[in-house]
Amino acid sequence: MADSAAPENENLHYRIRREAGGAWGRFRQSWRGKPWLRRLGYAAGVLLLIWLAVWLLITRNLPSADKLLTYQPPLPTIVRGIDGQIVYSYARERRVQLRFADFPRPVINAFLSAEDKTFWTHGGVDYTGLAGAVVDYVSKVGSGRRAKGGSTITQQVAKNILIGDEYSLGRKFKEMILARRIEATLNKQQILELYLNEIPLGRQSFGVQAAARAYFGKDVNDLKLHEAAFLAILPKAPERYGRARNAGLAIERRNYVLDQMQRNGWATPAEVAEAKAQPLGIIPRRVDTYDPSVGYFMEEVRRQLIQRYGEKAEDGPNSVYAGGLWVRSSLDSEMQKAAQDALRAGLLRYHGNMGFRGPIDHIDVDPDKWQAQLVTLNKSISYQDWRVGLVIERNGASARIGFPDGQTGQLVALPDSLRAGDVIAAAPAGNGVFAVRIIPEVSGGMMIESPFNGRILAMQGGFDSGLASFNRATQAERQPGSTIKPFVYATALDSGMTPASMVLDGTFCVNQGTSSQKCFRNFGGGGGSGMHTMRWGLEQSRNLMTVRVANDVGMNRVTGTIDRVGIGKYQNYLSFALGAGETTVAQMVNAYAALANNGVQYPSSLIDYIQDRNGKIIWRADNRRCLNCNMAQWDGKPMPRFEPRGKQVLDPRTAYQVVHMLEGVVTRGTAVVLRDLGLPLFGKTGTTSGPTNVWFVGGSQRYVAGVYLGYDQPRSLGGYAQGGRIAAPIFKQFLQATRERWSRLPFVAPEGIRMVRIDRVTGKRVFGVTPGSDPRSGVIWEAFKPDTEPMRTTRADLLANQREALMAAIGRGRQAHRQAQENAARAGEARDFAEEQGGVY
Repeated sequence: MADSAAPENENLHYRIRREAGGAWGRFRQSWRGKPWLRRLGYAAGVLLLIWLAVWLLITRNLPSADKLLTYQPPLPTIVRGIDGQIVYSYARERRVQLRFADFPRPVINAFLSAEDKTFWTHGGVDYTGLAGAVVDYVSKVGSGRRAKGGSTITQQVAKNILIGDEYSLGRKFKEMILARRIEATLNKQQILELYLNEIPLGRQSFGVQAAARAYFGKDVNDLKLHEAAFLAILPKAPERYGRARNAGLAIERRNYVLDQMQRNGWATPAEVAEAKAQPLGIIPRRVDTYDPSVGYFMEEVRRQLIQRYGEKAEDGPNSVYAGGLWVRSSLDSEMQKAAQDALRAGLLRYHGNMGFRGPIDHIDVDPDKWQAQLVTLNKSISYQDWRVGLVIERNGASARIGFPDGQTGQLVALPDSLRAGDVIAAAPAGNGVFAVRIIPEVSGGMMIESPFNGRILAMQGGFDSGLASFNRATQAERQPGSTIKPFVYATALDSGMTPASMVLDGTFCVNQGTSSQKCFRNFGGGGGSGMHTMRWGLEQSRNLMTVRVANDVGMNRVTGTIDRVGIGKYQNYLSFALGAGETTVAQMVNAYAALANNGVQYPSSLIDYIQDRNGKIIWRADNRRCLNCNMAQWDGKPMPRFEPRGKQVLDPRTAYQVVHMLEGVVTRGTAVVLRDLGLPLFGKTGTTSGPTNVWFVGGSQRYVAGVYLGYDQPRSLGGYAQGGRIAAPIFKQFLQATRERWSRLPFVAPEGIRMVRIDRVTGKRVFGVTPGSDPRSGVIWEAFKPDTEPMRTTRADLLANQREALMAAIGRGRQAHRQAQENAARAGEARDFAEEQGGVY
């Protein structure tokens, strides 16, 4: 059997070789004898080479479909307030990511009916639809019209995410290749999830959820059938169908989609009929609205985020406008609104009846393009019914104003200096007429901080953040004036002095190596008033006492204290003891927070923590670690605790002594306007020379606030301007608006403080008398460190000392008067040191 099979196999092989050789011979004979066959062969070879070249050219640089497995779409950054509520978002596009399971079935079916009804069955390319698209493309070549796409949903995913929207045959080939690869990489649900989240649908919205909010003001789960069908028509031409003037075209296309849903079995005839009877129902275009009072706070948060993570996607995975960050801020919305209202009221109160002081801005107005010019300026205001507008033209006593939405109207009560091109604030006056509203030229900043952790609860950097983003609470460098004095006295307390130490309030001149002396003065140009307690000098903000104390303890120690609490680095000149240096509201508030917290200072912070798009915390303000907090079993040792985060920048006893003295500023000193609030408060007013700035900084152990007013280009506010008259009332209004948040509990003294009854005038210890509730009482409780309190004296001693002090004061006054006359006789020899050094008081 084996022998007979072998010849048969050999015969078979022979026959195959013979037949192949014959066929090859016949082909060679035909190739030589038939020219048309050679031409056909050459053409086929050329086409094959072209096909291979095109294939290699198109596929060589195609992105990998595997990228979609880890694709991270650009998402906005969301900011929450201290209570966890969303208060702002940083977005240039509307985007909201949902999972496939979150999309309702009618929404999915509407898009499949409109875009790709064979999605669940094809392998990435619908060849029937593609053939129709090719025919349409050929028919429109040279016409300038765009052919229909014929792309499946998978191809659109490739276009939107991987290769872009170039209009060419090359892109179409790339789509087809990538679509096949995507289908091999992702399942249908993953592909549809990408599509429904990424498809551009107009009104700066990407994805169905964002579009549902943009066109209907609702979430996808709340969409009705006719609304879902409308969204499904938008991928074809969002700018056409999304405009109200094209409502007819949109309804026609929407109804076509509804018919397709019925044909595909995804909607009943009754449901389709009901949906067709509905109007489009789209809402006017609008922007996401947030409480406008948070503008300055959120801009400062944005600056910090950009500095840390970058602005655009190219800057890193956690960029502000693409990283999808979740930011928990320390913003307290109630306090923020109160701070905005209080500062605005103070600015308007100061401006009073000064009249129109100039426009917000000025441009060379183009009568035909004024609206675009105004929109480009990006100016707005959120005060009462005021609006920012552009004076389009002025003819004598009449003028016409235009607004960003295109509305125009007549302008009345025109200031003489108003001219065409001025950008101003205006408010409706009835019957299409608008009246000029005056934004105060003076400005200022305000900030509120929690001393216990450094969290900034509110921040207002001017009248309105819509007018300019410059934040005067954090960016404006101003002279703090007398608000610096508590840190001069803190240095004196650390050097052995007490609140009851007697200091001369008298002429103080220094010789700096020249033949002439340079002299300081008290506020208003007054001279001295004799010996007083250090407490009195701080309560009444006496410059001569402050500079004398600074000189006695050493300016190097004073500037060291000022630097340690973060106010600024200053040279060792006595003028800096009176606030001649520059600092910000933020720095002053943080320094006072250290006083309120018994000398412990926390870095001021706007952000508590930051999460990436997946919820992982990538930064936190409190980055302390708790070692052994996660032990499986207790080891018998004391409970593990966090290490202290704050820094002890002042002796806690010194800090309390200063706060106790500053309570006197409120009850009987320069901030007495706050006394009727009936709350335990401390604080200090400040007024700089000119006066160019007025300040108040203070609060309680729970909250510390700071506020200043002044012109951006410093100039005099007027002789009547003082911190106690202008700045302190702003703080008062803020506190009244948030009164329920303030505690009535008194300040808590740290360990090592002794409360002793003293005579408020002489500083001597008093026995047998209890201090009363009257702030002008002659006997008060004073805070002392151990072994620094005054020695025991009798009532007779007190009376004798008072008589001696009175006679000494009279004698010093006469001597000072004679000295002043002698100095005046030496013309040109003495100069006013305060004026020369900036003249702060």
